[in-house]
Amino acid sequence: MGSGIWSTDVYDAADRYRRATGASAFSYSDSGARTVHPALDPRGAVRESRDSAEHPQSTPIAVLFDVTGSMGHVPRVLQSKLPQLLGLLLRQGYARDPQVMFGAIGDATCDRVPLQVGQFESDNRMDDDLGRIVLEGGGGGQMTESYELALHFMARHTVTDSWDKRGRRGYLFIIGDELAYPRVKASEVARLIGDDLAEDVPVRQVVDEVTARWDTYYLLPAGSHYAGNRKVLDFWRGLLGQNAVELEDLDAVCETIALTVGLGEQAIDLDTGLRDLDRAGSTATGTVSKALARLDSGRRAVATLPFTPTGGGSGVTRL
Repeated sequence: MGSGIWSTDVYDAADRYRRATGASAFSYSDSGARTVHPALDPRGAVRESRDSAEHPQSTPIAVLFDVTGSMGHVPRVLQSKLPQLLGLLLRQGYARDPQVMFGAIGDATCDRVPLQVGQFESDNRMDDDLGRIVLEGGGGGQMTESYELALHFMARHTVTDSWDKRGRRGYLFIIGDELAYPRVKASEVARLIGDDLAEDVPVRQVVDEVTARWDTYYLLPAGSHYAGNRKVLDFWRGLLGQNAVELEDLDAVCETIALTVGLGEQAIDLDTGLRDLDRAGSTATGTVSKALARLDSGRRAVATLPFTPTGGGSGVTRL
């Protein structure tokens, strides 16, 4: 996976076709699907972000979002804003050879489709994966969803050349508005992913596993049911520190992701990124500025670590 280059022309052509025919960008879900699309089924799957002659310095970026309750419209916002996200990553050079994976999170205690995970893609196939997501809109109604199940998948079912060859973490963004369950349940992992865990795993442990290889962020957007809820924000800040970020406007999510990656890659500072948004005519500048000001001031520089990649030699990682 990960070949090709994302094209605004291809995106626009597909958008014009849908408008002309009345088709949905989420035709799989909107047609009544209630089972995971085979391309997004996490059972027995491993998602890979690999280098190639076309993309020799792959940068993996995973975006997983809650699709329960009030969060069910998030994928539609992301789909409509893909040109802004990829425009900043590619044309502004925020990341070398970005490969983006989309996925969705529900509640494994009650939803039919509690985990959906696409492939890492460099071209418009990422749009296809986004459109295959089932927008179930369920959830358990208890201020908890199965984020920990998605974290388990990211920790143990992803492989990236960025890490294996260069010791560089990828980027993981979780967009949600509720708590994770306190433990990764062995029974749910066996049923949905296929792993045989000897026992349940505390969420703190799986977060530590994930953050070893993924620069991980939790975005809590306005307009969601628990937006601004201190219990939710404190929970995620207890796990991720300053990387738990409040967003005053969901429409700013793609710009926030792009600038966060640009900051992490040291391609920009925050002021430069905000000027890029202004030049692009974005209305998200104020929201992104407020969301990332704390993140920018607390970010530490890239450092050389005593890391031995799979192929030998030394590497670097973000801290």
